[in-house]
Amino acid sequence: MAGKRRLLIKERERLVIYGAAMVAVGVYYAVKSLYTGCRIEAFLVSGRKGNPAKIDGIPVKVLEEWDDTACKVLIAVPEEHHAVITAALEEKGFTDYVCIDAGVEAALMEEYYSRKGMFPSLRSYGGSGNVPFSLAVYMSCFHRDKKLKKRYYMPEWVQPIQAGAALTDERIADVCDNMGENISEKNKNYSELSALYWVGKHGTADYLGLYHYRRTLDVTEADLGKISSNEVDVILPFPTIHYPDILEHHGRYLKEEDWEAMIRALSELAPAYAEALPAIFSGSYFYNYNMLIARRSVFRAYCDWLFPILSRTEELSDPKGSERADRYIGYLGENLTTLYFLYHKEDLRIAHAGRRMLI
Repeated sequence: MAGKRRLLIKERERLVIYGAAMVAVGVYYAVKSLYTGCRIEAFLVSGRKGNPAKIDGIPVKVLEEWDDTACKVLIAVPEEHHAVITAALEEKGFTDYVCIDAGVEAALMEEYYSRKGMFPSLRSYGGSGNVPFSLAVYMSCFHRDKKLKKRYYMPEWVQPIQAGAALTDERIADVCDNMGENISEKNKNYSELSALYWVGKHGTADYLGLYHYRRTLDVTEADLGKISSNEVDVILPFPTIHYPDILEHHGRYLKEEDWEAMIRALSELAPAYAEALPAIFSGSYFYNYNMLIARRSVFRAYCDWLFPILSRTEELSDPKGSERADRYIGYLGENLTTLYFLYHKEDLRIAHAGRRMLI
């Protein structure tokens, strides 16, 4: 297994996966491919609402309905839910379970995609490179973010940017997204995208990037040489996998009316992409989180494409973006990011990295 965080599963082991959304679906396909001797019996969930009856023919069961406690449980949900789920499993009588954290998930997905010949990891590239370049990655944070429970090392090329700075007098970072040309006042709908907009307008480093307060890409100092020596254009997180296709994402997070507004905006402003969308979104692979590192020219081209479409979507929305505050533009941004980079997968050199979760 690639990476240091190998998932320990015995040959012919019987498994159930806790979760039925994107983390669980990705873990399912990776385990099914990499551990062919094992048998996945079911997906377990806390409640029926919002979950499918089956995934790839495997039943989705509420925990209360599942009495076979001899199976190993792979807990494949966001890490902030692990403690509650492990307590529920122990109360039910399960003793054999594994929490799939972001490190294990990244190692699984890297090996899975490597075997499929898709979405190459940055670390799969050879060379260390000695071509100097500047890098500035901005970590989006908000004045109401909860404090992290742990302290984490951040390289000097990662610096905080206060998103939504126009909405408060409180200051938590030296760089704020209301400096110069900005859309900081739209943060309630745009979320971290208000910071992305600022970076696209004001960032001057050779490579620019955006992280989140609790999420980063697993790119280390040792990885940087691979960027220059392989002329990487953009680094994205490994795609999440959705069942039956990536339209499932907007079914969970977006109103259909907002999706239709985005499609209309896309048709008006970027018709070639609108034409390509049905084929791309009939697939399973999705670039979540609005995180990336990219060559400055690529970063700006992406922003110059993205934000006019989002602005027009606001105008077409009902209610309009200025009349609401529900992060819907942030979710649409993830969909458009997926569309943009899958559309350009043949003409950009795209590398991938795991996602780190900060708790």
